[in-house]
Amino acid sequence: MDNTPQPQESLAEYVKRIRTSLSLSQNDLAMKAGIHLQSLGKIERGMTTKLNSKSQRGLAHALQVPSEYLDAVVRGVSIGATDVLKFCPHCWIPGTTPEEIWLSPRSKFCFLCGTALRNKCAKCNEPITSLKFRFCPYCGFPYKPTKDFV
Repeated sequence: MDNTPQPQESLAEYVKRIRTSLSLSQNDLAMKAGIHLQSLGKIERGMTTKLNSKSQRGLAHALQVPSEYLDAVVRGVSIGATDVLKFCPHCWIPGTTPEEIWLSPRSKFCFLCGTALRNKCAKCNEPITSLKFRFCPYCGFPYKPTKDFV
């Protein structure tokens, strides 16, 4: 299943497409997302074109898509299939943006320490879609290894 937003796809079309591909009813999705059924109905009918952060997080979790996908659909921008988010598990500081050179398609290793760059969760192997938080949104595993205390 391709859960990437399609060019020119509205929020209504995107949410409905992903919901139906997951075989969820509107009621099931609303409950999983923690939003009112009426709110979901308005979203899918195109009456709601913006999402507050709580609704966006809830829908992203329930639809099993990165929150950034919903944000891109709301803003009407595309997500490039070649855009890969990579970081150095040793040099990256949680909560900061990754170094620009790490994002180059040709970059394979950190220019500071030589460590292999990571673009997937070490535990569940899902692609990293955001470094806003320090944990994988799919499995909760930390992106950066914890330091061993002696």
